[in-house]
Amino acid sequence: MTDTHTLTTLIALAVGLLATGAIAGVLAGLLGVGGGIVIVPVLFWLFDLLNVPSTVAMHLAVGTSLCTIIPTSISSARAHHKKGAIDLSLLRSWAPVMFAGALIGGLLSKVLGGAVLTAIFGVVALAVSINMATPKTLVLSDTLPEGPIGRGALPFGIGTFSALMGIGGGTLSVPILNAFSFPVHRAVGTASAFGLVIAVPAVLGFIWSGWNLAERPPFSLGYVSLPAAILIFSVSVLTAPVGSRIAHSMNPARLKLAFAAFLFLTSVRMLWSILN
Repeated sequence: MTDTHTLTTLIALAVGLLATGAIAGVLAGLLGVGGGIVIVPVLFWLFDLLNVPSTVAMHLAVGTSLCTIIPTSISSARAHHKKGAIDLSLLRSWAPVMFAGALIGGLLSKVLGGAVLTAIFGVVALAVSINMATPKTLVLSDTLPEGPIGRGALPFGIGTFSALMGIGGGTLSVPILNAFSFPVHRAVGTASAFGLVIAVPAVLGFIWSGWNLAERPPFSLGYVSLPAAILIFSVSVLTAPVGSRIAHSMNPARLKLAFAAFLFLTSVRMLWSILN
């Protein structure tokens, strides 16, 4: 490839990452998902285009996505907090256990293969999308459970699987909270804060897991591509408040359908990549 073609390719990739950041920011504010639901598959495709080995590409996509979620979640959570949409009591209750789960998820990336991470992402996202798209969302109870399940298993599981999927927590916490009759707007707002709780320990785990890996692209910190992360969150932090404003002007039913549609399309794309 000539220098001109190489420069053209790099410019195209940079523009693509900026566009991804813009979309991810809107989704973070709109759905409380931290943007990872879009960032992970896009990065996976871009790293493949750059000939990053398949054994590394998914880990790098997940780790980089988690890194971008940190500033995006801060921006999104601030916007939701101004509207009183974050349940601070639930956040204080779930945050410590969710943090521990996310850290373990990040550390597990050292022993899990790329196909396993992709399968986890695809299967969980597909199941959640189907549940959210049904006319009557599954309701398990009128209130959140207490004790080991409500204060332990739920936040720990959300933290662990979100870290392995490279997402901010909204993908799992929003439908789970809704299953226990939690108002959707409040669930989305609180999930935006969960994104920060999950992303920080998970990123540390992914950095450690890929620290001495030779196949990483240049300017990577473990399984985090710094150039890609910077390009994405430089835009996503600006567009997250836009998504928050849209969320609070939408009908809750339409908000759930929008959430389900993005999850379904992404999960099918990721599962298809395993089969081919």
